[in-house]
Amino acid sequence: MDVEMTSSSPVSRADEADSGRLTSLLDRAATGRDSQAWSDLWTELYHNGSLDVSHPLVLLALMNMAEGDDADTAASALHLAGALLVQADQRYETRKLRDQHTHEVVRLLAAANRWRQATADRNDYCHLLATVLNLEGDIHWAEDLTWGIVSEEYELECPDPDGCATVWVVIGERGFFSASEDYALSDDIETLPLHPAAPGTLDGLGRRLYELALADGHEDVAHAWTYAFGEATCPECERRFSVVRQVVARSS
Repeated sequence: MDVEMTSSSPVSRADEADSGRLTSLLDRAATGRDSQAWSDLWTELYHNGSLDVSHPLVLLALMNMAEGDDADTAASALHLAGALLVQADQRYETRKLRDQHTHEVVRLLAAANRWRQATADRNDYCHLLATVLNLEGDIHWAEDLTWGIVSEEYELECPDPDGCATVWVVIGERGFFSASEDYALSDDIETLPLHPAAPGTLDGLGRRLYELALADGHEDVAHAWTYAFGEATCPECERRFSVVRQVVARSS
């Protein structure tokens, strides 16, 4: 026997409760002063999925925050929106969420590019670059790529078929080198210099990121990209390998 769902059914009441919870969190996050609301949004939308990312309020509210005047709130909204879209792409192997919210995604991307051009802080700029790539949706490893620039290191696996070593690739104030042990634990560790790509040889994503960083006044980030898109050497087997290729391999 079919059971008719009414407005007072348990399913309906649960949906109403979830919608109310989502509305409350988004409203609190929009104030720009409630870090717990952002933490809960990440937990319930991204990490455990207890709230539905496809709810029409989600990307609309994040878009409105991104288009506001508060840089921190905008950056938080853009970061979450980009991450949710990439996760949906990977989880369902379809761009359905993007297709359903084309209007919001286009405006989120415009806001991300506008804030990118106005951001002076190096690390905030890198995070916005990752967000731009996430919103565009052409790659799924933007966070891993830019995080290495922010943290000034990548922890990668040597591409040797036998997997001979974990390789730390260091890019930043501490130098530009590779090591097969955690260099932070000892001063007596063998390091090998990195081999940056010549700017004129960069193409595709590497060229685009390099030129964006230069145009946006972040010469240090542009310089770091030449190393991320260059080569490192495994200290164990002395094999040279593409840094970005191993970032992709780790993210797969």
